[in-house]
Amino acid sequence: MIREGVEKLEEKPASCSTNGGRNPLNVGCEHQMNTTRRGNSIQNEALLEVVLERGNMITAYERVVENKGAPGVDGITTAALKAYLDSHWQRIKEEMLMGNYKPQPVRQVEIPKPDGGMRKLGIPTVIDRLIQQALHQVLSPLFDPHFSEFSYGFRPGRSAHQATKQAREYIAEGRRWVVDIDLEKFFDRVNHDILMSRLARRIKDKRILRLVRRFLQSGIMIGGLETARTEGTPQGGPLSPLLSNILLDELDKELESRGHKFCRYADDCNIYVRSQLAGERVMKSLKDYLEKKLKLKVNEEKSKVGRPWKRKFLGFSVTSEKKTRIRIAEKAIKRVKDKVRERLKSGRGKSLEETIQGLRVYLKGWINYFKLTETVSILEELDGWIRRKLRKIIWEQMKSPWTRTRELMNRGIGEEMARKTAWSRKGAWRNSHTQAMCIAYPNQYFEGMGLISLFRERQKFK
Repeated sequence: MIREGVEKLEEKPASCSTNGGRNPLNVGCEHQMNTTRRGNSIQNEALLEVVLERGNMITAYERVVENKGAPGVDGITTAALKAYLDSHWQRIKEEMLMGNYKPQPVRQVEIPKPDGGMRKLGIPTVIDRLIQQALHQVLSPLFDPHFSEFSYGFRPGRSAHQATKQAREYIAEGRRWVVDIDLEKFFDRVNHDILMSRLARRIKDKRILRLVRRFLQSGIMIGGLETARTEGTPQGGPLSPLLSNILLDELDKELESRGHKFCRYADDCNIYVRSQLAGERVMKSLKDYLEKKLKLKVNEEKSKVGRPWKRKFLGFSVTSEKKTRIRIAEKAIKRVKDKVRERLKSGRGKSLEETIQGLRVYLKGWINYFKLTETVSILEELDGWIRRKLRKIIWEQMKSPWTRTRELMNRGIGEEMARKTAWSRKGAWRNSHTQAMCIAYPNQYFEGMGLISLFRERQKFK
């Protein structure tokens, strides 16, 4: 059905004048596309035709539709993309081939950051997302094989877990000081000229370079008013992660040339050294390099030289023991508790079972990421804390002492203990942890409603 929804993408393109009249995007140029994607034809000056090749565009369409996402400034949704392409794809394709295509402004939205403050996202139109995705699929194989082994963000086959494990290895080797570099508003400060010069090293098709620059310079729509952009690459488009890696690969190569041991995930970079003095030297040197060479600003408040067990990296930290173990960072623990509180609060008016089902989805995703932890006692503590929060809700729902007495007795509590607990003047939180409440509403009670145990879920990943 998806293929039927992109009929215009499947139209036969013009024939190739350099291959006996054969279709350049079918037989003759299919081989060219494959060699380009392996990084063997970086001098190719017809890369745009590879981007617009039927199979590449269909794959891009499927990914954009699968990812859904909010509409851009034109209001077109992913559900309406098929109909729009039926009517407009040929015109868009011709504009791109002629070098006349102009991306629309991005719609700016703000979302809260985990550590406070707001993060600005730029949402391109669904058409521009389609084109960016098609570009990404062709450009990524040109650049990714040349990226550093110690760059882990937004790359195929690499993950935050791999970066965390590598960091642990460095610490276990005796590098027990970390230079924690935080780039201030990185995506807002990317220098277009520097980035384009890095792209031009591997891309010889000037139409691709022109198109990428136009995406970089497309305006920002705020409250119905368009603001021009002279720097930055807005978070929210499929191309931005690749562009950020292309620029920051300069930093990786510099660190490698100096012999440093590091891990970088997007704009989070940690360098591991053997002493505080060495760390201070590295911090000063890199600050100068980033500001002068790449025109990027280091966040002085968040960038520190410290012990790795006092810092966090991708939500994790490590123990200070001789045998280094990965643990969940304290801020990540606080964040999960805040999220649980929010979800329980939003569940007021719903049945307890409905609330637990919503909580289950969130906790499944959370433990799937933090399953890397090697200190599991905190998961047992979180399990107990969550169940206590649920018992507190039950206590508050039983509004009167008479109701509490009756319900506790119905759940097998003796009359004397039930009355004593029900008429207690202690607050709901303290009463939620009483012997009577724990016996009346045991762990199995919540499990029967679908609540998962973080500790047991972690044990499955062994």
